[in-house]
Amino acid sequence: MKMNNDIPKGFQFLGKHVGIKKAKKDLGIIFSETKCTSAAMFTKNQFCGESIPIGKAAVSDHVLQAIVVTSGVANVATGAEGYENANKIVKQLSRELEISPADILPSSTGIIGPQLPIEKIIDGMADISESLSESNLLDFANAIMTTDNKLKIVSRKVGDASILGIAKGSGMIEPNMATMLVYILTDAIIPENKIDDLLSLSVSESFNSISVDTDTSTSDTVVLMANNAIQVDLEVFSEKLSALCLELAKNILEDAEGAEHLIEVEISKCISKEEAKKIGKSIINSPLVKTAVYGGDPNWGRIIMAIGKTADILLSKKDIVIYFGTYQIFKNENKIVDNIEKIRLYLKKEKNIKIKVEMNTGEHHHKVYGCDLTESYIEINSYYQT
Repeated sequence: MKMNNDIPKGFQFLGKHVGIKKAKKDLGIIFSETKCTSAAMFTKNQFCGESIPIGKAAVSDHVLQAIVVTSGVANVATGAEGYENANKIVKQLSRELEISPADILPSSTGIIGPQLPIEKIIDGMADISESLSESNLLDFANAIMTTDNKLKIVSRKVGDASILGIAKGSGMIEPNMATMLVYILTDAIIPENKIDDLLSLSVSESFNSISVDTDTSTSDTVVLMANNAIQVDLEVFSEKLSALCLELAKNILEDAEGAEHLIEVEISKCISKEEAKKIGKSIINSPLVKTAVYGGDPNWGRIIMAIGKTADILLSKKDIVIYFGTYQIFKNENKIVDNIEKIRLYLKKEKNIKIKVEMNTGEHHHKVYGCDLTESYIEINSYYQT
């Protein structure tokens, strides 16, 4: 896409190396020329990063003007020193940009445990206001990455307004609002009393419906900033925002550590949407289902297992129907023998695998998204610090 044509008016970026990593960019900044109506959702991991409570306080009045991200060190389990370091970064940025520290949201991502090299970071932030530019979007997106292999940038037009989303994340992904960070910017006019619901709806259908490895990061953050320049139809905006978030979520899965297949699980004809999501997550999170997809094995028994272990659901065994792609594999409590080889070929050939389960207990449905589990995931995470 043509980046400069899709960047919302009034936002500037920076991405640079300050010394957290050996050589790669590790400091990213987003700056709005005006204060933005804002909303955010954060990890529910109780051992959250030291930046999280500072970010929650900053966005509590629905106003933000800047975001600062450090990557390479997560600033988690670092105690009072880590909390103070996060505040030092915010205060330094406020001086550089001449804005209130209360309007700055900080994020950190990377290895859990070490303290941030705060002196290097503060020194690296000197005179950064002179380097901010709309053209630095790619530098920002590079600066927030850790084990990511690909940039994750998506945009949408809503009339004359634009929505831009930038994400990072490829492992420790089971958002519950992962090392997942998402920043969404728009020049649309979004009323303060609508912005929380707009973000929450989009996150529910996208980031909170994906999983790589069942591990909820200590640093998950999704932020929406609107600088209120252009009038839009809010219903259309909501649709476009949800589509953007889902595309970013799928980008995270496609770049998941070691993954070779994206898996979509749809639970339909269920007694409730919440129950459908619960069952879908049980399937998508099963290492046995993941490895079956990786190996091209039409092992419907693993799906049955994942459904059955889901707690507190309405289950009618005789009514369940299971599909791989368009092929039925299970109905009337029996496998469909004629489709076994067709499904095996489907699993071997396709990179985007669809699993559908009809519960036949109601009228609700929900889709969740995940990926397969490969040897490469183990290799990446076995040597993450070494």
